[in-house]
Amino acid sequence: MIRRIIEFSIDNKFIVLVLVAAIIGGGIYAAKNIRLDAIPDLSDVQVIIYTEFPGQAPRIVEDQITYPLTTKMLAVPYAKVVRGYSFYNFSFVYVIFEDGTDMYWARSRVLEYLSQMQGQLPRGVTPQLGPDATGVGWAYQYTLTSKKRDLAQLRSIQDWFLKYELTGVPGVSEVASVGGFVRQYQVTVDPEKMRAYNIPINKVRTAIQRSNNEVGGRTMEMAESEYMLRGMGYLGSLSDQEKKDAEKKGISLDLVRSNKTVSELENIALGVRADGTPILLKDIGSVVAGPEMRRGVMDWNGQGEAVGGVVVVRYGADTLATIERVKAKLEELKKSLPDDVEIHTGYDRTGLIEHAIETLKHTLLEESIIVSLVIALFLLHFRSALVPILTLLLAVMLSFIIMYF
Repeated sequence: MIRRIIEFSIDNKFIVLVLVAAIIGGGIYAAKNIRLDAIPDLSDVQVIIYTEFPGQAPRIVEDQITYPLTTKMLAVPYAKVVRGYSFYNFSFVYVIFEDGTDMYWARSRVLEYLSQMQGQLPRGVTPQLGPDATGVGWAYQYTLTSKKRDLAQLRSIQDWFLKYELTGVPGVSEVASVGGFVRQYQVTVDPEKMRAYNIPINKVRTAIQRSNNEVGGRTMEMAESEYMLRGMGYLGSLSDQEKKDAEKKGISLDLVRSNKTVSELENIALGVRADGTPILLKDIGSVVAGPEMRRGVMDWNGQGEAVGGVVVVRYGADTLATIERVKAKLEELKKSLPDDVEIHTGYDRTGLIEHAIETLKHTLLEESIIVSLVIALFLLHFRSALVPILTLLLAVMLSFIIMYF
């Protein structure tokens, strides 16, 4: 067999040279376009199902959420292991598939079986899939700091501006917000006053939901002009005049909107007294703008709490290229941030990846030179030494092509 290959190569030198040129060209192209990462991804193909069940203990979450989902996921094709974890307020179910299963095929199968579970779960509970990433997807992290703004304001900037912009970057699967305070409006009711006015808690909830609504009408024609009719009822909506007044006084629009929302919530009507006077929400409780309950904090260099985001790279994406795009996007977004808000890099895998690439280049060059010298020293004939030297280089090029595909 080897003899025939040698004879064919001698008789068809042009074909051999074309194949060598193709291998070299393909190897160079593969080396420049191959997906780069410093950490090998050895994790299983898995799909995570996350379900929130607010206010419930782990035992209830286990019985009503985790157990039904786990037993249903056992029937998913090519699923080899299903693990369920129940916590206070939420549940995790991990569906691990056999090696070689396509990630997105697995996610579509899990969604198909989840659609059959809607009638078996408690009302208002909606399971959702985790990001299409792997265990080594955490590749970049940044923090926000400011000398003028508090943690709640920084968290709002992260959740409502940076997060959405970075999620649209190619290769990014998810941007997880960390630290700070999530702003919410908290209604604290007095049970004695509720009993005195005979108002149950579900009536308070319904009144708040109905008061935060906007109704659309038809149109009205006047003086050959058409006007759209709207019933404006969203809480905290600011008119153009209110915005102008706030800007003139130098007051933050967020503060004006928050105060207006609290005032409007306090004046929501829950019922009517015997004398016809309306019962307002402030008559049975109080309304304040406060933070949501936290289950973790983020510290920045020992200087105190901070707000940040974790960028998770999508499954199969080029980690190095994705991080570079994220950093370029952050530089672009800095122009739209307030002057006092600064972005700092907390974790960046780029340095590790580039160091690994430089180590590989240095090692390949060093070993190629050593091998070439040893072969030339033993054979003492340049043309004879050239054959194994070129063979080694072509083998490296072929390995790059195989790794690329």
